[in-house]
Amino acid sequence: MQGGNGTNAPGLAPQFEETGNGTSDPMAQFYNQVTAIQDGLATFSGNVSRISDLHSRTLNTADDGASRQNAALLDDLVGQTRELSNSLKEKIQALSQYPVSRPQDQTIRKNQTALLRQKFVEVLQRYQQVERDYRQKYRQRVERQFKIVKPDASPEEVAAVVNDTDGAGAQIFTQALSSSTRYGESRMVYREVQDRHQDIQRIERTLEELAQLFNDMSVLIAQQDEAIDHIQTTAADVEMNTKAGLGQTEKAVVHARNARRMRIICLWTTLTIIAILALVLGLYFGLPGSPGHPNNNNSRSS
Repeated sequence: MQGGNGTNAPGLAPQFEETGNGTSDPMAQFYNQVTAIQDGLATFSGNVSRISDLHSRTLNTADDGASRQNAALLDDLVGQTRELSNSLKEKIQALSQYPVSRPQDQTIRKNQTALLRQKFVEVLQRYQQVERDYRQKYRQRVERQFKIVKPDASPEEVAAVVNDTDGAGAQIFTQALSSSTRYGESRMVYREVQDRHQDIQRIERTLEELAQLFNDMSVLIAQQDEAIDHIQTTAADVEMNTKAGLGQTEKAVVHARNARRMRIICLWTTLTIIAILALVLGLYFGLPGSPGHPNNNNSRSS
């Protein structure tokens, strides 16, 4: 069930490529990637609607050729949708790690990624519901067809044919054919039941793949939450350390100011003392009549 007619939206490879006008602005490129994912989600949603329509047409058609044509279209579309869903998962995962630097850009990246992931999960859930509903309808169709061949079939025989566990259903159907009075009609019913089994098996595989996608998205969300918690913890530590550093810087500035003030006070004190000493010495030695004046010393000598 591999797709190949180009339903995939362009630009959905896991890596980031230049889109739009090729701008080098990181956030402009980020928004280009967001737009590409949104286009892919729209295609994915449209595919799910088409798959639902093809299921309905396959169940309701009575023409064997039309039924096989619808089944072929369904196979092709399911394969394309599988590829697209895996690509979207990888794209959203890569988008959550898109390199940004500014805090406001990180917030935008987180919000946009969460929104796209939510839309993706919603489409996955709708796809799951479509497949579950039609699995039930296909099983009911097989049950009705088998009762055409064997109206008195027991519940155990019906369950074996519907589930076809280990080929037991085919064996029971073969036995019913051998005892049927309407052999030609019974052979046609048998072929249709076989076709329905293939449809059920395809639906089962799709449901398994969708369950794996859900699991992958859950792991991705857990990893991103852990990374976000680590970033927030680191940011809180950085903020705390920054505040502590600012506090130490403020203390250092206060100490430096006090030290500078003390140096200035000491300088002015020293200059004042020197000025006072100079004044005292000047008075002592320079004024006539003072004890230290040279004339007074000469007078005593004579």
